[in-house]
Amino acid sequence: MGKITLTKLSQDELIEYIESLGEKKFRANQIFSWIWAKNASSFDDMTDVKKEFRALLQEKCQIFDCKIKTRQISADSTVKYLIEFSDGLCAETVLMRFDNRANLSMCVSSQIGCKMGCIFCATGKNGFKRNLLPHEIASQILLAQIDTGLKITNVVFMGQGEPLDNLENVKGALELINKNLQISIRRMTLSTSGIVPKINELSENNLIPTLAISLHAPNHQIREKIMPVEKKYNINELKKALLNYSSKTKDRVTIEYILIKNLNDSKECAKELIEYLKDLKCNINLIPYNSIDSQFQKPDKKTIMKFKYLLEESGKKVTVRLERGADIDAACGQLAGKIQ
Repeated sequence: MGKITLTKLSQDELIEYIESLGEKKFRANQIFSWIWAKNASSFDDMTDVKKEFRALLQEKCQIFDCKIKTRQISADSTVKYLIEFSDGLCAETVLMRFDNRANLSMCVSSQIGCKMGCIFCATGKNGFKRNLLPHEIASQILLAQIDTGLKITNVVFMGQGEPLDNLENVKGALELINKNLQISIRRMTLSTSGIVPKINELSENNLIPTLAISLHAPNHQIREKIMPVEKKYNINELKKALLNYSSKTKDRVTIEYILIKNLNDSKECAKELIEYLKDLKCNINLIPYNSIDSQFQKPDKKTIMKFKYLLEESGKKVTVRLERGADIDAACGQLAGKIQ
């Protein structure tokens, strides 16, 4: 029998397990705090737990069943981690720092690989391996906090995988991150390519993160070329789901739109996008294309700013995403776990 992984256990399960080893409830609460609040990386860190019991824990348990395999640091201080899980498979997670902000954002992966096959994204090119479990998602944050000694304040489900294709485990991860890591659900964002039934299901969840939609096209014809999900859940069905989500949650949706030269960056595309979004409470985040091959190119700055201006004229709040970590393939769409 293998070692018990303590990050897999809820607080109640940990209490039950520690009591089965002959210790009292308060000891379990100490250990829980060391793991989730104090970033303990080993049992030796738990200095208020008696030495004999720490030795027993070392024999029977492990804190994590995953580890940092590699670390890359960008010129802009973005850190990309390759996390290796107990079965030897790996996924990437990215820590983003912004010089003018106190907040630290973690971009977590929800799957190893991805089934969605969006042609502008590197993740799906290696195929889908498996879903990540709730504690495997939350552990990405814990490992980064241990590595840096910093407290993560914001979490975005924008790493490898489609979060709504792994919704039950993602819901479990939202609870772990919210309860155990004390990160507000208002500081969590989930990005999806648009799995309509799961968007509706998420709107009924107890914990509802900010929803970001990878739209990337103003019409069915262009979206179908670059995003296979459009064949199953077309842009009009998606719109209905977004209106429903916004109505139920009273929240704004974030529309993510990758700008690709000569494909979806024209004045006509901007006008179509304005028409599509006119009755949806949303913000728009423009993402200049990050290269993964030579098939597509990034528009020039003048085209990007003209597109932004046209959208702003419609009254929407529009931002251009600040590129982070492109020099280490850690920017949007570039996470592929290349070491594999």
